[in-house]
Amino acid sequence: MAKILKADAERLLGDVPGEYVFRSYDGEILRNLRDLAHALSVMTDETFAFHVGAQKNDFSNWVRDIIKEKKLAADLAKSPSRSESATRVADRITFLSKKLG
Repeated sequence: MAKILKADAERLLGDVPGEYVFRSYDGEILRNLRDLAHALSVMTDETFAFHVGAQKNDFSNWVRDIIKEKKLAADLAKSPSRSESATRVADRITFLSKKLG
């Protein structure tokens, strides 16, 4: 398992550049993992289903391709529900936040 350094945690928890924000079906604009955690905790199941289904997982793709957080992206790809996805993101934020000291 790759070791996460403080600088890595800061980058992973930081805002993405403006052109790479995630625009959710419900109009929410997500700039970082904390925004994603919040959005997952309050969005409707309809919004979640728009982004996650048998053929796609927009949240996993954004986390993998834009935030560059491969572990969380893999976890999200296996998360079948909004609540499980929210928990996985919140847990990862907690882990990364501890690396900040």
